[in-house]
Amino acid sequence: MVSSFLRHALAGAAATASGNGLARFAYVPLFPAMVGQGWVTGGEAGTLGAAALLGYLIGTLLGRAAGRRLGVPGTLDAGMALIVLSLAACAWNGGFPWFLAWRTLAGVAGGLLMALAGPATQASVPPQRRGAAGGMVIAGVGLGIAVGALAVPALLPAGLAATWLGLGGLVLLLWGFAHPRWPDMAMRGVAAEAPPRARLLLLLYGLHGAGMVPPMVYLADLAARGRGLGIGIGALLWLVFGLAGIAGGVLSGRVADRLGGRPTLRLWLLVQVLALALALPPYAPLVLPAAALAGFAAVGVTAVTLGVTREIAGARATGLWVQCTAAFAVVQTAVGFALAALFAATGESHVAVFGAGLGFSLAAFAAAAALARQARPAAP
Repeated sequence: MVSSFLRHALAGAAATASGNGLARFAYVPLFPAMVGQGWVTGGEAGTLGAAALLGYLIGTLLGRAAGRRLGVPGTLDAGMALIVLSLAACAWNGGFPWFLAWRTLAGVAGGLLMALAGPATQASVPPQRRGAAGGMVIAGVGLGIAVGALAVPALLPAGLAATWLGLGGLVLLLWGFAHPRWPDMAMRGVAAEAPPRARLLLLLYGLHGAGMVPPMVYLADLAARGRGLGIGIGALLWLVFGLAGIAGGVLSGRVADRLGGRPTLRLWLLVQVLALALALPPYAPLVLPAAALAGFAAVGVTAVTLGVTREIAGARATGLWVQCTAAFAVVQTAVGFALAALFAATGESHVAVFGAGLGFSLAAFAAAAALARQARPAAP
């Protein structure tokens, strides 16, 4: 039924909006404010972004085990609670180690939610609606980014503490909406079996994650400090990133239904390459299309990958999706810390970090082209 489809899809979207859009990515427009007000240095701020990626990896790896122990709805509730706690804790300037711990825990919560919300939603809706449902769930990331991009500049005049608390309040509202609508799925039987090998897909998705580290961590700072546009414009561009992400998520299912998941991945990764390339020239107006294309690719590639896991693994898609998400998190964690070090070592050079992102994106596009040439197996 349409109502059942929307209940579960919107609840899943609320989970990704909270876990990724607000818990992790609302930090991007906060980055220059945290540095500007002396709470952390530029290098420390980059490390906090990488710490959230480390937490995301941990949460992803714990997702299936937590789902078996607590049930999927219980695990989703636990993730939302951890997000609220971590955001509230960051309202106190306890120094870099304090922020490091809580930003890591925010990443853990995001990983738990991402590991389970999409597969559980697809398992809870009719087969013919799975693509649309998956697209809506992943589009929640873009929704959360857009909400955070609007909320952060509105809250910042009241201070950084009020901003962190305000973000926590937004997650509380989303949790209240989603709790009675959580999707569920069996965590045993066929769904718990090992998925087929898909090394090229894992490589592709990991490289995609590496290429997205610069826009996901440094985009607002590129605009605010790198191009001299100010914190307000930096937050506005992060809003553009989020709105484009919603479009990328929603359109992904429809395009994949027409072209197939693998050709769509290749097309979406070409968009990512263009986004990173546009971020390099020292011409301020190019930051706008770079932000839009990066947001479209960030959410769109994830939504298409979720569908491709079902193309490849059928009922065992949850395991493959967790593998993909873990590969994404492993690579983003390593690259995140590496780029934070590069950023500090180069005198906070945005060209260095975005140039590295372009290289990773080109490699991901090449892997997508190879994957598209593989014969598509019959759906189980």
